[in-house]
Amino acid sequence: MSKQNGIPQRIVLIGASVAFVLSWSSGFLVAKIGTAGAPALTVVFWRFLIVVVILALAVAGTALRVNITHRRAAGIGSKSRSGSSSRGSVLPRADLPAWRDIRPHLVIGFFAQFGYVVPIYLAIAAGVSSGTTALIDAIQPLVIATLVGPLLGLRVRALQWLGLVFGASGVALIVTSDASVVASPGPAYLLPLVALASLVTATFLERRTAARLGVFATLSTHAAVTLVAVALLGSLAGTLTPPATPDFWISTLVIAIVPTLIAYALYWFLLRRIGITTLNALLFLVAPTTAVAGAFLFAEPFTPATLAGLILGSAAIALVLWPERSSAHSRCASSADSVDADFQTGEAAPSPAR
Repeated sequence: MSKQNGIPQRIVLIGASVAFVLSWSSGFLVAKIGTAGAPALTVVFWRFLIVVVILALAVAGTALRVNITHRRAAGIGSKSRSGSSSRGSVLPRADLPAWRDIRPHLVIGFFAQFGYVVPIYLAIAAGVSSGTTALIDAIQPLVIATLVGPLLGLRVRALQWLGLVFGASGVALIVTSDASVVASPGPAYLLPLVALASLVTATFLERRTAARLGVFATLSTHAAVTLVAVALLGSLAGTLTPPATPDFWISTLVIAIVPTLIAYALYWFLLRRIGITTLNALLFLVAPTTAVAGAFLFAEPFTPATLAGLILGSAAIALVLWPERSSAHSRCASSADSVDADFQTGEAAPSPAR
């Protein structure tokens, strides 16, 4: 059994998978806590402000480390053996993405983060249960595989269409159960669907562009454009001033670090080690985890209809992820996983509500 830092790799992967599901689920749960004491736009603005500051510090630190490494390699900054110092040398800078590559990701980031996170927070603030929003988020791969796939020239199997029907039925069952118990306005249940549509749009746009950014540059670009958009919307609504309560700052700091940065890092860590198929299965575990935690923490409804909806959703994910029975598929498994990873994680990358 291979080891990583002296720990068996299987244990590392199991621990990372558990941490991933919990950190991803925390995005919905902490959003419930944050929006209970402040407007949704206030929570989102300060969340992304903290994220952008952390990422900016990370970029500055990386640039400094790169420059120091180049200095040492070239002997810059230290005196030569003859006692003279090197002057007039041009110091290399950390490589930054070209503007032509960043520009398409401004639009993609707007849909992937702003168009996704804001409706989710508004829905939770309006009373939609965290488990319901998590389940709607979990069917994103179903919608992408069955509805967006044909637009990109990808073949859709009959099982995937059946999975979409099961997933939609599960969502309808849980929404109906939730609406019968929770006193939230009916239109609020459309907000998670708006978030889902926005995330699917981001995935489609990402697949249509040839511009590629690294993971860190993608997250930084998406967070920056979202911060600007939320700042403009929040200033118009007059909701940027934070409440002076410790609960707000603790929940905002947690939601900026755990479901945004930690979950995002674990997503890519696991993607490279277990593949997109297994990772999508883990993503669906977020829905029942959030539903159970919401029932215990916030007394959210968890009825037999909720359980039935989660079971239908599980069946839907299983149908969509079920491998094709063909030798060609098995021979091309690794390349297919690579294509699916680019196609199905257009958010999600994640999506991280995360």
